[in-house]
Amino acid sequence: MKVKFPSILLLPALLLNLAVFPFRAEAWGSFTLKDEKELGEKFNILIRSRMPLVQDAEITGYVKSIVDRLTRAMPKQPFPFSVSVIRHNAVNAFACPGGYIFVHTGLILAMDHEAEVAGVLAHEMAHVTQRHIASRIENSQIVSVLSVLGMLAGALMGGSAASATVAGSMAAGQAAMLNYSRADEREADQVGMNYLAGAGYDPGGMVGAFRILSRRQWLLGSEVPTYLSTHPALTERVKDMGIRVSRLPAPRAGDDTRFLRVQALVRARYGDPDPSAGAFAAQMQGKTRCMALTGMGILCSRRNRVKEAADYFDSALTCSPNDELIVREAGAFHYLKGNKGLGSKLLRRAVEMNPEDTHALYYRARDLEDAGRTGEALDYARRVLRKEPEDPEVHEMLARMYGAERKMFEANLYMAYSALYANDKGKVLRFYDKARALASAAKDKQSLESFDKKYKERREFW
Repeated sequence: MKVKFPSILLLPALLLNLAVFPFRAEAWGSFTLKDEKELGEKFNILIRSRMPLVQDAEITGYVKSIVDRLTRAMPKQPFPFSVSVIRHNAVNAFACPGGYIFVHTGLILAMDHEAEVAGVLAHEMAHVTQRHIASRIENSQIVSVLSVLGMLAGALMGGSAASATVAGSMAAGQAAMLNYSRADEREADQVGMNYLAGAGYDPGGMVGAFRILSRRQWLLGSEVPTYLSTHPALTERVKDMGIRVSRLPAPRAGDDTRFLRVQALVRARYGDPDPSAGAFAAQMQGKTRCMALTGMGILCSRRNRVKEAADYFDSALTCSPNDELIVREAGAFHYLKGNKGLGSKLLRRAVEMNPEDTHALYYRARDLEDAGRTGEALDYARRVLRKEPEDPEVHEMLARMYGAERKMFEANLYMAYSALYANDKGKVLRFYDKARALASAAKDKQSLESFDKKYKERREFW
């Protein structure tokens, strides 16, 4: 699932170019919860239209489970929190007004324990619940939604180059309006730690995460969250948090089993190959051995070292024959590399073990499509689409299947959706025009209206 996106550092510049075309000019005055929700929705669409997202529910579902656990420890919120995972090695996470949370794969790889991931997320969620950005917008003289979106991108996404791009395109004072103050950061530390402890996590997870991030700040400079790079009092904040943790009751031991599994999957699929191989080699003993073997299988597959990959997957299946994640990864590998018989057998088993695993369902649908069982394949593909509605490859697969059944309106409409979510502007209108020419039934016209809405949302940011 490879789609080309603009560089993360170009994002604010792209937004500011758009800002010359006013969307809605107004003084914010009282920035209501309705305004906050609208801004969050637009920022969510912006990020999803510009950044490469992870479409594997094994990964996104895990991060969502942490957010859900933290949410249960909070007072009732006016809007739900939603989670997306960005395929990028920056060690960052950010939350915007309206409860939209984005986690970079680099953050998952940098942490040692689930409580540390939860600590960063709790801090970010506290910024939202305390309405830090909302309050700054309310007190500002910003006059358009697009200007706010550009400033949010610079303020939240981290990296001095991104912030400088924003500041270089508008008054520096205006660009700084949305940066968190030291008071905001301290409040997010305190409130976030309450959420962390209330959710049953070790509150020391926040301290541990900030120490890791602080070390990376020293080593890598800008590739750290803005709340670290813009506030030199981090050492003092970490010290204060450590004192607070020492006064709390001793926490229960955390369970990092799922964290380590997901981290291994992220490392294998998205990490730099050489450091990832070294990490897996160090994990070949003890409890993590089976996932380390799987990780090496995925890495070798990425490098097209097929024989080595097959050996690693065989060893992983021997190590843990009933692990649904290992079964699905081995099944997808053998399917993609031409061993269709074994791939089909493993994918069938993976779906039986976990009928909600969209990755297994996706490859099982392709397997059935290859076998000419299009009706069954369509059922699997629709199940994937319900859970991954913005995956361009799933839409393209559906388009192929409908084309095989000579349902050309649906085939062209799904190709238009695939182009839309792949940010391929040229193909979107080409397939949309074909679908519109083929529309006849009332339900076809309703489907086109739904597409029009999605297209208009994304077109604003192209």
